[in-house]
Amino acid sequence: MIILSTKKVMAIMEMIKIEIDVPKAILPFIEVENADMKLKRNALFLHLYINNQTISHGKAAEVLGMNKLDLIALYSELGLSYFDFQMEQIEEDVQTIRNLRSAF
Repeated sequence: MIILSTKKVMAIMEMIKIEIDVPKAILPFIEVENADMKLKRNALFLHLYINNQTISHGKAAEVLGMNKLDLIALYSELGLSYFDFQMEQIEEDVQTIRNLRSAF
């Protein structure tokens, strides 16, 4: 069951309250009063959709009421990289650059 209600917060973004089914043990981690923890919780939620390319970092920042660079810094603080490279990809790119440089 999902229950929805809305309210305006800081006259910038409209907030909505939803009810979702989650394991009871998760509740203390979801229901936080601290504004910083709420921001981090919501940013982490949106990061799932950034990873699957549903939304961009810019759109996530907009939804959270912050600028993109601050969101990227927040993700970095949480250990989430802005760049999604595998070491193998980086090594291939470095080798490609070396090959191009040696060709000239």
